[in-house]
Amino acid sequence: MITLSLIALTVIVSLMAWRSSSLLGSLIYWPPGVAKGQWWRLLSHGFIHADGTHLLFNMITFYFFGRVMEQVLTPRIGALGFLLFYLSGILVAILPSHFRHRGDSRYRSLGASGAVSAMLFAYILLQPWSLLFVFFLPVPAIVFAVIYVAYSVYASHRGGSHINHSAHLWGGAWGVVFMLLLEPRLGPRFLGELLSKIP
Repeated sequence: MITLSLIALTVIVSLMAWRSSSLLGSLIYWPPGVAKGQWWRLLSHGFIHADGTHLLFNMITFYFFGRVMEQVLTPRIGALGFLLFYLSGILVAILPSHFRHRGDSRYRSLGASGAVSAMLFAYILLQPWSLLFVFFLPVPAIVFAVIYVAYSVYASHRGGSHINHSAHLWGGAWGVVFMLLLEPRLGPRFLGELLSKIP
């Protein structure tokens, strides 16, 4: 499975980067590096993580939702298409940060959160009322999505955090857009599902 292969690759590269500051420095998203033609940073930053908690949270989330989306998408676009969806999530999620911080030599970003958010929100588009267990509490997927987006917008504007909340937002948005481009009928279907449970 592509999902398991991506998880294994991300874990291996993250572990290697923790042991080698030079490897970490060459893979992390860094605006001056991209400006010098190191375009791989726009993707490679998605395969390294700040610490074990960061890696574990992203990979557990990807494990649960990535496998579902792989099963849904592979019959339509193939294994390569699913892989490209994941990689495009990394790329699309970092682009707003790239344009915002391209002159900032102190800015860094890393982690698979953009791609993971794309998978999560693609799933929510398909199953808005399915239950997600957040800290062991069952929460409807659409409710989680609203809270997630609201907090990410708030935290992004507030600043003062080392978390790239913008990547979470744009990754999630890309997941929805990708699915709607692939199957436009998902839009009306999503609204129908949403309204069916509202009294």
